[in-house]
Amino acid sequence: MTSNYKPPFSISAKSINLIAEISAQIERYAIRLEQEDGLLLRKINRIKTIHGSLAIEGNKLSESMITEILEGKQVVAPLREIQEVRNAIKTYDAFSSLNPYKIEDLLKAHGLMMEALIDNVGRFRSGGVGVFAGTQAVHIAPPADRVPYLINDLFEWLKTSDDHLLIKSCVFHYEFEFIHPFIDGNGRIGRLWQSLILTQLHPIFEHLPVENIVFQNQQQYYDAINRSSIVTDSGIFMEFMLQEILTTLKNRQGELLDKTNNIDVNGVANEVVNGVVKAVYDFIAKNQGCRKPLISEKTNIPIKTVEKHIAKLQEMHKIIFVGAPKSGGYYLKTNV
Repeated sequence: MTSNYKPPFSISAKSINLIAEISAQIERYAIRLEQEDGLLLRKINRIKTIHGSLAIEGNKLSESMITEILEGKQVVAPLREIQEVRNAIKTYDAFSSLNPYKIEDLLKAHGLMMEALIDNVGRFRSGGVGVFAGTQAVHIAPPADRVPYLINDLFEWLKTSDDHLLIKSCVFHYEFEFIHPFIDGNGRIGRLWQSLILTQLHPIFEHLPVENIVFQNQQQYYDAINRSSIVTDSGIFMEFMLQEILTTLKNRQGELLDKTNNIDVNGVANEVVNGVVKAVYDFIAKNQGCRKPLISEKTNIPIKTVEKHIAKLQEMHKIIFVGAPKSGGYYLKTNV
């Protein structure tokens, strides 16, 4: 029997304008992905997507460390955080095989994303859950026995609604977080599923790191969810996510990446300091004479990663070590 359920949402004039702007940008981004550096851009965007989505959940691994895990290299970091990255890589590798309209594929994705992290992966929760800020409950999810029915109604609406896919993806994302169908992993699966729904509008959404922009505006993300819950209308959250999508589309259409294969997504591109290397470089710039342990402590970058990036900066002639081995420190070369 088909459900007549329709999630409560309103579409503002701002949302309508954002949808028009996004639609105008989609083909431009599609052309960008077809240029000669398209494969590299896809790889970098996938890394940014994984980093952004996991960082929102508290994972502290950097983009360069995620790249190393992706390439099968050893990374010194908490085992749980490494497992989260490995799971996300597997899940996004399966992206094109997932059907956004199938509940069984949602469960499959959760199984991949949360493998070895929680019990009962790929199954809806059997107990109550909530979202807390410290000891204060921000959101208490519906009872566990309602979850299968609520998810079924949501998927039926997703399949049968005539609303624009940009609207449906945002409403689904909000409703999914409201239902909180799993004991853990709801945030990363909700964000994944919005991207998956959007690929029905255009394939470029598989390679658009919206999660990375959301991470940069994390508090606004949670605020938009909370404000929508207060007024029982996901229109507020819709506006926020549409703006994030538009911003990401615009930001990812920059200059061509270097063709000489000199790009290093770990942090160095054509002798330009960026990524995690830039974090090390910037710290040295502000703390002339500092040493590796202090850099590691203050930037939250593992000491072995700091050592590797310092070596890169020295190769690039950006920094120099001055003084005795036990008492000296690192300086910008231009300042010495």
